[in-house]
Amino acid sequence: MRIINLFSKSVLTISIAMSSGLAIAHEGHQMGISDSASATNVSSNNSVVTDKTDHSMHEMVTTSRDYDAESSHQGHDHRKEHGAQIYAVTTVDNKWLVNEDGSGALKSKLETRIGTDENKIFIKLHADKHESEDMKFDAKVLYSRMISDFWDAQAGVRYRYEKVELGQDRKDIEEKLDGVFGLHGMAPYFFETDAYLYAGEDNFSGFSLETERDLLLTQKLIVKPYLELDVVFSDDSKYAQKTGLSSATVGLETRYEINKKVMPYIDVAYAYAKGNQQTAWQDISSSEKGWNYGVGLRFKF
Repeated sequence: MRIINLFSKSVLTISIAMSSGLAIAHEGHQMGISDSASATNVSSNNSVVTDKTDHSMHEMVTTSRDYDAESSHQGHDHRKEHGAQIYAVTTVDNKWLVNEDGSGALKSKLETRIGTDENKIFIKLHADKHESEDMKFDAKVLYSRMISDFWDAQAGVRYRYEKVELGQDRKDIEEKLDGVFGLHGMAPYFFETDAYLYAGEDNFSGFSLETERDLLLTQKLIVKPYLELDVVFSDDSKYAQKTGLSSATVGLETRYEINKKVMPYIDVAYAYAKGNQQTAWQDISSSEKGWNYGVGLRFKF
């Protein structure tokens, strides 16, 4: 019996020891799993932190690149893209007029401007051919410099040519060269304006003004009131005009724009011319005034 009891106690002791060992092993295994998971989480967290750090670095690099690009962009000269392009525009205008006496006249204008918004060269040619008379014309070459948003200051020269009838089939040619200074731009209420002062040979000084405004009836039908006048301050030439208001024209043009390059129009105007003064080479002439009616064709390219 004693042997059996000892054997039973031994078996019980071994069983308790085995159970304790299994429990310890299980706890160790659980701790191993927990440690592995913790290590995995730490590694994962580290990778997340690393990813966040890398992303932040990427943002910093991108921001730095953007800043460098913006700095380079700010330092770039944009004048070639905005306002410094060289462009050229030419307008050719021919107008046929008839006055109240039925006498006809052809008036032609050519204007070319070439340059940038700030600096341009203007070439202007005006030619008048009255019925039974020779053509007379003047040509201007002007340098134009922008001085404000709406105005250019201009300076240059004007050449005048006129063939004068002396009677008995005699003619004389008068050629003059004048200095020109003036303004070109947009006056208040959108009146496009050219105002010039002249000084030249034979104590000549004068002033001219041309102003006009477009009033749109439709996108293609346009009415344009205009004013042209010439003033002579002094003139000691052989075939001088009277001093004061030498000529003036107030008119109304109605044009139809087939497109921006071809524009026919009709014109009604009231014109005044003061006449010529008495000199050793010509007789005094009286003033003329009256209505003129005409049609014209303008090209722009």
